[in-house]
Amino acid sequence: MQASRYTFCVLTLLGLASIPASGTDWPRFRGPNGSGIADASGLPADLGDQRNILWKISLPWGHSSPIISGSRIFLTAAEGGEETDAGREKVVDAGGKLVTFSIDRDNGEILWKKAAPRPRMERYEKTNSPASPSPVTDGENVYVFFGDFGLISYTVEGDERWRLPLGPFNNVNGHGSSPILVDDKVILVCDSDTAPYMLAVDKNTGKVIWKTERPETTRSYVTPAVFQPKEGPLEVIVPSAYFLASYSADTGEKLWWVNGGGWQTKSTPIIHGDMIYSNSWEGGGQIPEDGIPTFAEAIKKADKNGDGVMNEEELKIVEPKRKLYLIDLDHDKLVDQRDWEFHRIRRTSKSSLMAVRHGGRGNLTETDHLVWSLEKFLPNVPSPLIYDNVLYLIKDGGILSTLDPQTGEIFKQGRLRKALDKYYASPVGADGKVYMISQLGQATVLKAGAQWEILTSHDFGEEVYATPAIVENRLYIRTRNTLYCLGRQTNP
Repeated sequence: MQASRYTFCVLTLLGLASIPASGTDWPRFRGPNGSGIADASGLPADLGDQRNILWKISLPWGHSSPIISGSRIFLTAAEGGEETDAGREKVVDAGGKLVTFSIDRDNGEILWKKAAPRPRMERYEKTNSPASPSPVTDGENVYVFFGDFGLISYTVEGDERWRLPLGPFNNVNGHGSSPILVDDKVILVCDSDTAPYMLAVDKNTGKVIWKTERPETTRSYVTPAVFQPKEGPLEVIVPSAYFLASYSADTGEKLWWVNGGGWQTKSTPIIHGDMIYSNSWEGGGQIPEDGIPTFAEAIKKADKNGDGVMNEEELKIVEPKRKLYLIDLDHDKLVDQRDWEFHRIRRTSKSSLMAVRHGGRGNLTETDHLVWSLEKFLPNVPSPLIYDNVLYLIKDGGILSTLDPQTGEIFKQGRLRKALDKYYASPVGADGKVYMISQLGQATVLKAGAQWEILTSHDFGEEVYATPAIVENRLYIRTRNTLYCLGRQTNP
């Protein structure tokens, strides 16, 4: 199938799902429905050719990815303040503003900048930021989320329409989930170690339409996708810690789920025809030979003071190599039954990429809806990419795999030369090319295909956490301090 034809099919699906999308839009994280593909042509292959840099501008740091509607780019940033070490590889921003930018995509001019309230400063992991969630737009308005405040809506001209404070949140790594638009609703996943939930907000008023508690999960950093079944309501597809689930976009009702996967899920699901692909990678699966005791068994052995929970010293009796803070989800310095049960799940979980055929209700784990799964060669943060009927996975260390999305068969594996570090940005595809950028800013451009080939490599010289955006014949790349607009140079 040709790239343009496949993109047309995806955009047709998005039209059915009432998600704003057009050939000139990249309206949410990873573009239309999070697919990471665009109907574009004339894109540059050589990102190191200075003639292909149409413009670049300096921006405050932040990990949100650029989104685009018409002539405008929207992204968020953290301006000012200093990062301070909060211990255990965490940091907190000691001040500064949370800001939203509107940028002219033709010339890089900053059209407006708006600061959000910041009533608190939650700590985050060193590879995260206080401005990691990407905006979403319907072409008339833009919607942004900051973990240190909540949701805000602006017109494309920068006038504030409404604000909805949310939180505080118990997510020690900070936030990464971006809002999406479905019909007249802004939908946001707010997973954390305590009281996780998902909510839908009226995009016109900021009023909550529904809120669905998700007590069966813990922290995640996922941005959902939308599935339009042949019959029934639109579905919001949400990879979660330890399972993949679908919810009614109308009511928030949980419709079906498939158990499996790791914890701290980060990747966006991919919709491809009637198939859903969900990647979940994180450490786990280290089951001791003598098993992991139940909470009752652990309490019987370790609860010396008889209070029904375990303190740090008591925990060492049953888990001598585990730190309290890794198990104590609510940070009360005690391990209760909920803490322990999620610890047991985490210890027995296995990372996986699941290919699920849509259909059915309830628990589909042991049904033929789970078509295939893969437990090796998986990305940590980057989402999969399906482009021209080839599935791409980029794993830390620059290990690239292409697979048959129907069967999971591996077509080709290899390392990306000059880009052997970690990856946070997700791959994107268009114009017969696939673009990948490592954490250290090493960009690789591939000739798309099952037997992919490296066309060019380029070092941007700055860290990259944001996923590129593609509109028409231009590629937009955000590094730590710079936003680039790249286009193929046709004149000598």
